[in-house]
Amino acid sequence: MEKKEGDRRRYVASSDEDRGRYHSKSKTNVFYLLLSSFIFFCLLPTPFSCTGEVEHLADPISGKDSLLFMHSRGINTFISDSGVIRYHLVVEEWDIYNGNPGEPTTWKFMKGLLMERYDEKFHVDLFVQSDTAYLHKQQLWELRGRVVVRNVNGDVFHTEELFWDLDKHEMWNKTYMHISTPERELEGTEFHSNEQMTRYTVFNSVGSFPVTETSTAPASGDSLGTTRGRVQEK
Repeated sequence: MEKKEGDRRRYVASSDEDRGRYHSKSKTNVFYLLLSSFIFFCLLPTPFSCTGEVEHLADPISGKDSLLFMHSRGINTFISDSGVIRYHLVVEEWDIYNGNPGEPTTWKFMKGLLMERYDEKFHVDLFVQSDTAYLHKQQLWELRGRVVVRNVNGDVFHTEELFWDLDKHEMWNKTYMHISTPERELEGTEFHSNEQMTRYTVFNSVGSFPVTETSTAPASGDSLGTTRGRVQEK
């Protein structure tokens, strides 16, 4: 009888211990579940994030920003002015950017430009080549890199920068310019010209060209003269 009573007490104690372990294990599972949920929500990139970090957003696009409107490759085209074909363009890439509403677009030729301009009789009166070119608001050409221009007389101009104002019909730069003509070589550090490149002024110039023989000059034929300062071609 005592043995049965002892067995019953051990069974009750064992049951109580099992229930304790079960409740302890349940509490542990609940704790880990709550902890996992807390960490999950803290890592979410939402306004409810526990890190308190501020989300960084870009500024809204305004009307002053320039947006790419068109990107073209391998272009060989003619451009007309008032119904008359005036320009022939050959470019590898041509990007057109929109500006403010109502303003003209800006053209960019980042991989080079080759352009021919025609006169009223469809003869080439100007040849232009550059590594990079921009046409700002359909009014101002900006040529950069290896810039080469040839006028109707065959004079060749080499520089690294040249601006061409289509409204004022003039070209200029304030950098090195080398000019080759059938009669002479000329170079300077500032340049101004009409848009035909036939009447131009070169500042800080150095040049060599044949001069007419005078009575005091040696009778050995033409010589090379050198001029410095301001030279104007007419």
